[in-house]
Amino acid sequence: MSTGAVRDLLEAAAARLAAAGVPSPRTDAEVLLAHALGVERSRLGVVAVLGSPVEPAAAARFGELLAQRAERVPLQHLTGRAGFRALELAVGPGVFVPRPETEVLAGLAVDEAARLAAAGARPVVVDLCTGSGAVALAVATEVPAARVHAVELDPMAHAWARRNADALAPGLDLRLGDAATAFGDLDGAVDVVVSNPPYVPPGAVPHEVEVARHDPELALYGGGEDGLQVPRRVVAAAARLLRAGGLVALEHAEVQEDGARRMFAAPSWRGVAGHRDLAGRPRCTSARRT
Repeated sequence: MSTGAVRDLLEAAAARLAAAGVPSPRTDAEVLLAHALGVERSRLGVVAVLGSPVEPAAAARFGELLAQRAERVPLQHLTGRAGFRALELAVGPGVFVPRPETEVLAGLAVDEAARLAAAGARPVVVDLCTGSGAVALAVATEVPAARVHAVELDPMAHAWARRNADALAPGLDLRLGDAATAFGDLDGAVDVVVSNPPYVPPGAVPHEVEVARHDPELALYGGGEDGLQVPRRVVAAAARLLRAGGLVALEHAEVQEDGARRMFAAPSWRGVAGHRDLAGRPRCTSARRT
């Protein structure tokens, strides 16, 4: 395939994805073509310049991937991978695809664990509603001294988390169970509790088509009229698990900032703080156990 042919192929693919409403058509076209060719996206320019031939099978595969992406199948489902901080995670149907905004939540847990480790401690970190394992694995890989535990209720999501943990942090204590009751053996001994729980209110439809159609409902809808039923159970679990002075950080929707603060109104908590994502939207709330 000539240089011009590669460019023409990408231009046509990007135009098709744009017409389908895909938010980042050019980027997605490049990622899918690189995936079909079995090369890194950064190598596409080299492939084009060298005029390297494209096997018919790879071209056909690219066409299939493009058609699925135009139907708004998540890009990460098509490649089987999702980037999260410094990690590349395995994802697919049955697990919530980690989002860039959740990196803010992970950063809070990483920073607290790193602070404790720098002081000579071996911090105990618990991730409730771990999904693909993204947040737990970020802590485990970025703070090797941390003892990281994670739990997931959905067996399909748990299987994805197990796959990621085996590849990236085999020492991670990953359990299948309910976040509200898990880790009774760690009551009062945890330094950091972190959670990206389901929090979408009932009846609300996520703005992203990919989320609405393909992310599991169990990972989206938080229950109760405000969507905060599961987050409240997570906060109750954190109160049980944390030692005095321990930190909890919880992700929520931007419209739930006030509701999240109210969850930490009890005397059990101090130092309640809100945190914004890279777009400046309220994204998570943290507090310390009294």
